[in-house]
Amino acid sequence: MKPADRRADSLTAQVRPGPVWMRADGSGVLLYFHLQPGARKTAQSGEYGNRLKVMVAAPPLDGRANEALVGWVAAQLGLPRRQVRVTAGLRSRDKTVRADGIDAGQVLLRLAPK
Repeated sequence: MKPADRRADSLTAQVRPGPVWMRADGSGVLLYFHLQPGARKTAQSGEYGNRLKVMVAAPPLDGRANEALVGWVAAQLGLPRRQVRVTAGLRSRDKTVRADGIDAGQVLLRLAPK
């Protein structure tokens, strides 16, 4: 049987386009971050496993690091803060952030590690 004739099943590896730290989701994008709070400055520092690593200057107290991450993501993507929110990992270094009103291509252009 030729490879083109084979059907995809649950055992066939699925290849996702784009990086593993980003996934299109309806009218927005889900972003997966590894956060390093208490850094000297807020900046991206490449990939960390299956996540994009971001260092934030805010401490991990009272949600300040989460707010710093939301502000940084909104600024990088050119979105208002109300369109960016942390959806998972409020008390963890591994965060899931949802950005509404932007497509995956635009996110990739603005956040891809250089």
